[in-house]
Amino acid sequence: MNRLLAPQTAAPDAALHSERWALAGGRIAHLRQLRPGDVGAERAFFNGLSLDSRHQRFHFGLRELSPALLKLLTDVDQRLHRAWVVEAEAPGRPVVADARYVRDPAEPATAEFALAVADDWQGRGLGRRLVAHLAREARRQGVQRLYGEVLAENRRMLALMRELGARLQAHPDGPQLVRAVLTL
Repeated sequence: MNRLLAPQTAAPDAALHSERWALAGGRIAHLRQLRPGDVGAERAFFNGLSLDSRHQRFHFGLRELSPALLKLLTDVDQRLHRAWVVEAEAPGRPVVADARYVRDPAEPATAEFALAVADDWQGRGLGRRLVAHLAREARRQGVQRLYGEVLAENRRMLALMRELGARLQAHPDGPQLVRAVLTL
């Protein structure tokens, strides 16, 4: 198992606090749980993503978030659907990344994860840190298997998942998708 995914102890309320992360290039970011009041920040984050980054995250060309999709992304229970945002250490603290996992109520030991990183924050190790964070938090909540649907053309994410020890599987919907599975 990759050392980034190795079990770590944390206080029971650790997920409620902000974590300060120093990233490559000298940037500083703050991880915290998504809050109900983050609707505007999530909309601004999405609007700041390039069309390619939107496609990598949602797997289709999405020009704007519908009210229903925005509600789905921000109305989380932090039990089955857990979500975090990363804010830049800058005036106004804009959201520069979003990461989440959703547990299947019928199979609570399994959860699907997704993340997105702002274009100008990519390549600084933020995705790696977010996947490791999701894995630790999911494990703490009893999840044994974390999986994500990755576009086959998303070579950077597939390489990251391989480095983290994920099994890459053919997707039942066809060759355009790959299922990356992390055993926790």
